[in-house]
Amino acid sequence: MMSLSPSLGSPNNLLFREMKSEERGLYLIHLLLTCANHVAAGNLENANTTLEQISLLASPDGDTMQRIATYFMESLADRILKTWPGIHRALNSTRITLLSDEILVQKLFFELFPFLKVAFVLTNQAIIEAMEGEKVIHIIDLNAAEAAQWIALLQVLSGRPEGPPHLRITGVHQKKEILDQVAHRLTEEAEKLDIPFQFNPVVSKLENLDFDKLRVKTGEALAISSILQLHTLLAWDDETMQRKSPLLLKTSNGIHLQRVLPMGQSTLGDLVEKDMVNGYTLSPDSTSSSPASLTTSNSMNMESFLNALWGLSPKVMVVTEQDCNHNGPTLMDRLLEALYSFAALFDCLESTVSRTSLERLRVEKMLFGEEIKNIIACEGSERKERHEKLEKWFQRFDLAGFGNVPLSYFGMLQARRFLQSYGCEGYRMRDENGCVLICWEDRPMYSISAWRSRK
Repeated sequence: MMSLSPSLGSPNNLLFREMKSEERGLYLIHLLLTCANHVAAGNLENANTTLEQISLLASPDGDTMQRIATYFMESLADRILKTWPGIHRALNSTRITLLSDEILVQKLFFELFPFLKVAFVLTNQAIIEAMEGEKVIHIIDLNAAEAAQWIALLQVLSGRPEGPPHLRITGVHQKKEILDQVAHRLTEEAEKLDIPFQFNPVVSKLENLDFDKLRVKTGEALAISSILQLHTLLAWDDETMQRKSPLLLKTSNGIHLQRVLPMGQSTLGDLVEKDMVNGYTLSPDSTSSSPASLTTSNSMNMESFLNALWGLSPKVMVVTEQDCNHNGPTLMDRLLEALYSFAALFDCLESTVSRTSLERLRVEKMLFGEEIKNIIACEGSERKERHEKLEKWFQRFDLAGFGNVPLSYFGMLQARRFLQSYGCEGYRMRDENGCVLICWEDRPMYSISAWRSRK
């Protein structure tokens, strides 16, 4: 593989500094896998030594792999600290997340990536088509954090030949201040366009949502929009799985990972493949190609929530989710999948934003870094970032009584044109059985699908 050994001992700092980007990336992946193995086995002394080696190579302002390794290193360290709850709580006791920071990082994600904008275009078009001719429209937004989507919809509805409908938007969010901001902007725009409008704020976490507060009325046409929300309902008690304590890694020869992801001159898939053939593979009960099955304890909360949505009889429900396997039962399942998917996100920024950009650093640290930490360091109900692939959502919606509504050609055309105008060739769109996958190069990143209640 290379002259540097991942075994314990003081690494040659000069040799580290002279490494080429691809060689360094390969070694970082090797160290991360080695460290995860030590963490899973409870070998904290070796994990600590490996983390020290990673820290010499990782950098929050370096190349793609250096930046990613920084946040995976932090996440593995945080997982170790959680084995001492007192120390972990003490170190985090004064940690404060300001609402202004939360709003800022979401705004930066919206501006630096096209994903949410494409989701808004497709969601709005699906709603407009489903609501054709309707005079009273009610939209439930399960994450009412961004007014831009509904401002665009208001502008389209104001141009209807038969005149605008009466529109009511129910916004769900756990922060009242954010709902107040959205309500103000939408009310202002509706008055400007002379559209009859009401905003119904519901301050709640999704898992605690009281459906009576949605105030769905007879005679109104209902649409539901969920953008990057439903996966949080997949949190369940992992105690049964943890009792099994599967071996996360074992030495072996001859695993072949066929995943492609651009990352400079080589790909992260290539780098992981090179490393895995040199001695690490997944145990049969923890392979990432076999995500956690829908156990009763897992699906009940999601099942009851989807059943409640079905009971509202929406004319259309449009769902956007991360198209990734981050809900595996073991640490290594999630670490490998997260390496691939977050490398693609970091590579997007590498291709479009300067390495010295403060905005880029904020998104990577405050958004992606926190998501990585939740995926790697957390378990049980604390682990909210349980992203899954489109086919798993198809199964869930079908079981809940929803039928798929193919996104229209016109909606896809609008979204494709927007993506082409974005000025970066790496972003692509793919039609998947009437749904849309937004990709970076050939890797799906986000899925958008539309549904309606089957009678």
